[in-house]
Amino acid sequence: MNLTRNLKSVALAIAGVIFFPCCTASGGATEQTHFQFPDALRVQSVQKGKASWYSTQTNSGKQTASGRKLNNSSATAAHKTLPLGSTVRVTNLSNGKAEVVTITDRGPFIAGRIIDVSIGVAERLGFAARGVVPVKLEVLATPAS
Repeated sequence: MNLTRNLKSVALAIAGVIFFPCCTASGGATEQTHFQFPDALRVQSVQKGKASWYSTQTNSGKQTASGRKLNNSSATAAHKTLPLGSTVRVTNLSNGKAEVVTITDRGPFIAGRIIDVSIGVAERLGFAARGVVPVKLEVLATPAS
């Protein structure tokens, strides 16, 4: 019984030596660290509305407003007012899937829609067959930021 008590005392002493210094900073005060996201990753603004998709089949070989040719699989999109080159996270509110895209074109020009994404993005977000879904747009960066 005395041996068991001694083993428990030794085990507690070792645990204290190992774990106690991890819990305190010098002088006995605890210290907290807060991670700061770079400004480019902070959400600058949020929009909600409907998204649709477009492709080279519907816009045959179309050159986008940014001067780049439309690529069906690229993470690109069209928006009426965001600066070209803006980085936006698009979240499909029907299923929670999200993807970060670059605004390279203007549109959509149908009432009630706030963004047109490439067909590849629509497939990855799970709405290519459906055509139009409710989305949340989070502007992560603009060329001026």
